[in-house]
Amino acid sequence: MSNGTLIVGGSQAGLQVAVSLRQLGDTSPIILVGEEDHPPYQRPPLSKEFLAGTAALDSLAFRTPGFYADSGIGLVCGERVSEVSLSMSGPPGSGVAMTASGRELPFNRLALTVGAGARRLPLPGADLGGICYLREYNDAANLRTRLSTATNVVVVGGGFIGLEVASAARTLGRSVTVVEAAERLMARSVGTVVSEFYRQAHVRRGIDVRLSSAVSGFQGERGRVTGVTLSDGARLPADLVLVGVGVLPRTELAEQLGLVCDQGIVVDAHARTSDPSVVAAGDCTVQPHPITGQGRVRLESVQNAVAQAQVAAATLLGRLDNVMSVPWFWSYQGDLRLQIAGLAAGYDTQVVRGDPADEHFSVLYYRHDRLLAIDAVNRPGDYMAVRKTLGQGASIAPDRAADPDISLRSLVDGPAPTAPAVQRAKA
Repeated sequence: MSNGTLIVGGSQAGLQVAVSLRQLGDTSPIILVGEEDHPPYQRPPLSKEFLAGTAALDSLAFRTPGFYADSGIGLVCGERVSEVSLSMSGPPGSGVAMTASGRELPFNRLALTVGAGARRLPLPGADLGGICYLREYNDAANLRTRLSTATNVVVVGGGFIGLEVASAARTLGRSVTVVEAAERLMARSVGTVVSEFYRQAHVRRGIDVRLSSAVSGFQGERGRVTGVTLSDGARLPADLVLVGVGVLPRTELAEQLGLVCDQGIVVDAHARTSDPSVVAAGDCTVQPHPITGQGRVRLESVQNAVAQAQVAAATLLGRLDNVMSVPWFWSYQGDLRLQIAGLAAGYDTQVVRGDPADEHFSVLYYRHDRLLAIDAVNRPGDYMAVRKTLGQGASIAPDRAADPDISLRSLVDGPAPTAPAVQRAKA
């Protein structure tokens, strides 16, 4: 009997690789190994609906319990793959993996979908009780329990996760302070107009936002956190701290295999690692720009996990399809719904559509008058129009895009005349 495909990582990308293999007609065995005790589930709601108490773990599961057996997918939960090696004499890509409990998992094909872990702060007092991170279900369950009795909440990090948790805590009536080391919020994800809008919007909702502020340590009593010290000497009272300062791709197994890693597992447009017989997908990877094919980017999103996993499955079956996918992201912070399509890096012009003071607006980003991306706040129609436009390789004229009374769909220019022009504009 064939050993089939081993997928290491019970993530959204891991499940999608398995599902796509079946959809593409693969009938060989599939083993999906996850470190958590739970079957694959949706992670984005952990900082939103789950934290707010409106969603339970069961509702977050991607598939029903019977799906895996019915699809011929062997699901192994609560097992961490600690070692993996490729065969020197067998078919390319074949080998054996070993779990921490000593279980051997032979394979003919290997996919790494190991995701990323929360970046930790190595500061004095960082091990005190009440200092939390949010990446997995158990993290969210712990945070939700602590939020129910907390008084003063300090969120370290003004990115998506930090601001989503801050919004949830404030909705529950907690005193909330956000501490961000950078000069603006969500600096890696949005432009300056959107950053400043969110700062003002959260302040209006009663959240204290501290920019250009670094944390130097934590204070505690009887093993529990009581305060956060900033580098300027200021001390913030806190009985609950959420640290959301980014993630670190899990590259240990890839490095063990000798695969090239550079802030993630390096893959090509077909999800192939530096050993083309091994694929990787999801938050653990860095890849060529999904539209231009240039440079390297790391995309932490549901869309990328699904799209890259679909490509990885096709590659494992020897189908090297060229697929362009438009990156998209979202962050729901209370009643503020941010939706992003495209990648704005390298833009030279921005067009603000609508009035940020109304909390319904969008910002379109351009390079050489060619549309790159959109940040839309409570304007889902604008977001969908730009996402579709970018997917068609088309653009929207910047000189008319600012008028919120004109539908963006009516301004679509059509596909670029040549591929090089699109790449130059979006580089």
